[in-house]
Amino acid sequence: MPHATQHADAAADPVIAELDTALRGGPFHVALRAAIAARGLPLQRVQHHLSRHGVKVGVTSLSYWQQGARRPQRPESLRAVRALEEILRLPDESLIRLLADSHDGKGGRGGRGGHGRQIEQNRENGQNGQNGWSGQGDLGGTRPAGRSYRSLLQATDALEQLLDELECTRPDDGLHTLGHHERVRVGARRELLGRESQHIVRAYRDGVDRFVAVHHGDPGCAPERMAVHALENCRAGRVRRHHGTGVLVAELLFDTRLRAGDTFLFRYGVEDGTGGASTEYVRGFGAAGGQYALQIRFDELAVPVRCHRFTQHSAAAPRGGRQELPLSDRHRSVHLVEPRVRSGMVGIEWEWE
Repeated sequence: MPHATQHADAAADPVIAELDTALRGGPFHVALRAAIAARGLPLQRVQHHLSRHGVKVGVTSLSYWQQGARRPQRPESLRAVRALEEILRLPDESLIRLLADSHDGKGGRGGRGGHGRQIEQNRENGQNGQNGWSGQGDLGGTRPAGRSYRSLLQATDALEQLLDELECTRPDDGLHTLGHHERVRVGARRELLGRESQHIVRAYRDGVDRFVAVHHGDPGCAPERMAVHALENCRAGRVRRHHGTGVLVAELLFDTRLRAGDTFLFRYGVEDGTGGASTEYVRGFGAAGGQYALQIRFDELAVPVRCHRFTQHSAAAPRGGRQELPLSDRHRSVHLVEPRVRSGMVGIEWEWE
């Protein structure tokens, strides 16, 4: 098989294996400690991320929480727990569920309350684990299945560093995505040649005038040789690259300031062609949103033998929702359509002869 599941990655990494076990069974403080360890963040950095989410929690409180000496109970503390789920790339409700299970006297073993039902449904879909590093905006890209979970965390850290350089908290800051149509081209060497994205967005605050596009190339790629093209209703601004992880971020400027409630349509492309053979394309979403459509078009000299759609709650989770997709002989293309995306990841994988 040309790919390996992330479940194998978790089994090979004791830190990730411990996190997976803790998320399934708790208790809360063990799961929190395992998540922070898997993320590789000092508590001061966790506190910094929380402050960027508008939540103030002291390092001492965080330390007590992960030791089990105290439990978050106040409304502000529960807000912090929900923010931690996003910061630590955990499934929605995973830490909150463990708190609720403990309060219900179930010892963190997955009670039958509302939070428990949600996480069980995620497991049925193969979507338990940590949130993918993609948010509701353009935080996705290609990721061969053989790339380890830890390398994805490194890419996440690189992304945060590049966003800081652009003074941006998240790529889609101030925008809700109503629709996202994406076209990906695979070349004769089986390489990702490039992609084109069209977004329909609505501003939820005044003054939004940009979007930050993020591209994560295949292993061996050269971000310095990639190019970003503003194609419709936008122009390219600053571009930042991280060679070690293959991450590129670029501003797309609207030349207008949107007011809350305004809709906007823009289109851009990323030319790549610098990495090795691609075996999949993945898009991640940090929250529920609008329609997403993905089309992969292959060169006539490099047509895969079969293609599958899949879903995944996170990079650390096993894949589910697998469905073979018909490959058009005439157009050498395959596609999927999600009428309304959910939190997690969706993508297409393919197999070469």
